[in-house]
Amino acid sequence: MPIKIPADLPAYDVLTREGVMVMSEDHAARQDIRPLRIGLLNLMPKKIQTENQFGRLIGATPLQIELSLIRMTEHQTRNTAAEHMESFYRPFAEVEATGERFDGLIITGAPIEHLEFEEVTYWDELRRVFDWTQTNVHSTFGVCWGGMAMVKHLHGIDKHMLDHKAFGCFRHRNMKPASPLLRGFSDDCVIPVSRWTEMRKDEIDAAPGLTTLLHSDEVGPCLVEDPGHGALYIFNHLEYDSDTLKQEYDRDIEAGTAINVPCNYYPEDNPSKQPLNRWRSHAHLLYGNWINEIYQSTPFDLHAIGH
Repeated sequence: MPIKIPADLPAYDVLTREGVMVMSEDHAARQDIRPLRIGLLNLMPKKIQTENQFGRLIGATPLQIELSLIRMTEHQTRNTAAEHMESFYRPFAEVEATGERFDGLIITGAPIEHLEFEEVTYWDELRRVFDWTQTNVHSTFGVCWGGMAMVKHLHGIDKHMLDHKAFGCFRHRNMKPASPLLRGFSDDCVIPVSRWTEMRKDEIDAAPGLTTLLHSDEVGPCLVEDPGHGALYIFNHLEYDSDTLKQEYDRDIEAGTAINVPCNYYPEDNPSKQPLNRWRSHAHLLYGNWINEIYQSTPFDLHAIGH
């Protein structure tokens, strides 16, 4: 089954060219099944790129997925056309007011790690989002800064600044091979990392209800399960395209920002060579497993979510 998105959303053509099964809203309406409703709260500045990245992962499962794009109510993006935001995104306040429920919600990262959580202009509303997920979302997936923010709000665990950016592709150990979320995973895997902050494993492990599923000795915990809150947190970027780290590196070099060559990314660590994608299969495994776990456990009646 395909992912259901508006036919005029840019991701529709991108995913179609890549062979991802997509379906227009009109076509989906003629199928007598209930699609899984997945929301994407997109906090990244490059909205369209992020839509493509997550769309290809959740659209690769055999289930029909209805993707809804959500934004913070008052925050205005400067990197995506206002017409795109107006056409395809709904403010959280509207979603909240209508009492909508979702089988799954992805909360993306945001390039604001240097700020304390309380300094973020939309922090109060984001905390409202986290509380709302406990009654209106069956399973929430917090990514990078979004995951760290949710851990902070629900468990009081703070992020820590690094003295240098964790940047590159790092090997991670499979800590819980029997977890359904890691079904099909190797004993270790390579995952892209791009952040100035970290969560610490001893603090995660000391928190009741949190379990570390993937961990790196170099860059710390990566994937953390929180079943008591119906949540999963990933602090790194399995959704990244092959050239996303390259784009970030080139941007910093052009701006004169001090940045190290991303570790274990370019062949022979040579930025003149084309990087190879070594994480794509595990990205599809993880998001496919997450969707499958939602499908197996979510109520058929959307209104029963949260009860």
